[in-house]
Amino acid sequence: MSKIGLFYGSDEGNTEAVALRIRARLGEDRVEVHDIADVTQLEIADYDQLIFGIPTWDFGQIQSDWEEFWEDVQEIDFAGKTVALFGLGDQFGYGDYFLDAMGMLHDVLVANGATIVGHWSTEGYEFEASKAEIDGQGQFVGLAIDEDQQEELTAGRLNQWCRQIADAFELEGGADSVVELDD
Repeated sequence: MSKIGLFYGSDEGNTEAVALRIRARLGEDRVEVHDIADVTQLEIADYDQLIFGIPTWDFGQIQSDWEEFWEDVQEIDFAGKTVALFGLGDQFGYGDYFLDAMGMLHDVLVANGATIVGHWSTEGYEFEASKAEIDGQGQFVGLAIDEDQQEELTAGRLNQWCRQIADAFELEGGADSVVELDD
């Protein structure tokens, strides 16, 4: 069984915590978690199935570890790779920039040949604008998490999204293999 590489950047720990919660649902034997601050292009290239976690900071800014790795990620050939994204943001405090970093990462990945899975409905969120929203489709390019304003919804969203990812990655047992948690 090939492993899924899950790469995240986190300043305050929220994105790291969500990454670990995703691994717990998909299976510790299936997912290898990496802090983007400690990796190279070659480590990402080792995986055919990837999950990237990126928070949006302040007014649509990329998290610092991702920002330092940005030129590297732009050089990676993602052809033949299946990628799912999750992003963290504050839809009320920064509603004009909600999940912009996830949208910017998505655009780089698609330009470099990635197949993106795991789109997520915009229903249930209140924001003004987002680079992560797919025009006219009512979806984000990946899972939207708001630990500041909707923390109580995170566990359910993770359960549902991980079931979707298990099917998209064609994991053995599919959605039924996901461990649903109330964390």
